Amino acid sequence: MDDAELRDQVSRLRGEGKSPKQIARALGVAPSRVAPLVRAAAAQARATAGLPPVIGCWVSVGWSRGVAVDPSRGWAAEALSPEDDEESTGGLVSVLVARKHRWDRASVCGYLVDVYCLGVKNAFGPDIKTDVELAQFLPEYYAAYPAGWQDAPIDLAADIVLGAVGYARSLGFEPHADFAQAAGQLGAWEGPPAITFGRGGKPFYQSGPYDNPRKVIETLERTVGPPPAFGYLVASRA
Repeated sequence: MDDAELRDQVSRLRGEGKSPKQIARALGVAPSRVAPLVRAAAAQARATAGLPPVIGCWVSVGWSRGVAVDPSRGWAAEALSPEDDEESTGGLVSVLVARKHRWDRASVCGYLVDVYCLGVKNAFGPDIKTDVELAQFLPEYYAAYPAGWQDAPIDLAADIVLGAVGYARSLGFEPHADFAQAAGQLGAWEGPPAITFGRGGKPFYQSGPYDNPRKVIETLERTVGPPPAFGYLVASRA
């Protein structure tokens, strides 16, 4: 059982009220492997308990392109124009979540998510902004998306971000280091996601300026096998 699967199983059994020893026995692993995962789950629960209300949640238009989404969730995706082809975003989705801080302030976190392969590539926050600053920040944050952004429910934001983290971990990739500070803004999320990640159901890696393409491709070959088990597009460097 890999680490990601073990985390999920520990969280599920802990939610059923089982003790760490009972969890270790049920999963057939050493208690020393279970204990830190139980502590991490408890810390996450404390971090998300009593969160202030969401005052705004947004995702980039085109967030669902290339992935499959359970239609029963009713998550509407605004249509892209014909000139906004898939390669223009490369499976990247930007998510922004604002929660109440004080009467005229918002706590804001943002996430850049590769829904095809790498999960959370960048994150920031929580940053404190006035209502005016938040309104000015929205178009700046989504400036790289020609089609802009759309309102979204918090459960969609959590599914995109946390679901993509789980998918990426199954492929051998951890989220950006700054994600740990911003994760609590999404609230409690149990999964499984209603989104089938990957491009058309398979990992697809499109290189970015700060990636190590060789390392990414080697990791994918190790976790899912050689192409066509996954696809990739590596940009040439000048």
